[in-house]
Amino acid sequence: MDRKLQDKQRQIGKILIDKGLITSRQLEEVLQEQRQTREFLGEILVRKNYIKEKELFQAISEQFDIPFVSLKDKYIDWGLARQFSASLIFDHKCFPLKKDNWTVTVAITNPLDVWAFKKAEEEARGLRLKRVLVSNQDMQEVIQRYREYLRGNITKLFK
Repeated sequence: MDRKLQDKQRQIGKILIDKGLITSRQLEEVLQEQRQTREFLGEILVRKNYIKEKELFQAISEQFDIPFVSLKDKYIDWGLARQFSASLIFDHKCFPLKKDNWTVTVAITNPLDVWAFKKAEEEARGLRLKRVLVSNQDMQEVIQRYREYLRGNITKLFK
């Protein structure tokens, strides 16, 4: 595994220990499991119920200095979303939320997905990219709502 990636994962472990969410014993156990499974450290911690998904994302937000937001009750600009490729949204889990004259704000679940950022920057057509972190559940829900929005538009075309 890439040394830089391991350092990041150890940092997330330290953040979680410092917050009192896990013990150093739990971290060592999970790091040992991670060496065998190659899963993300946070995924293992959540799967083992050592932490909640929201706690993980709050720690990742702190680690990468990316705001963590909830998409519940947020206005979604479906027209903006249609300006970006289905691949960016469905495959890379990178969802455009809002746009102004200089920036496009995109929701992400994985701050290490450099391919998603590269693709989003290309599709932002010269605008600066602003990232916010969202939970996997929020991302799944907004993508499902987007599918329903697209289905609704297709239905209107055939009426």
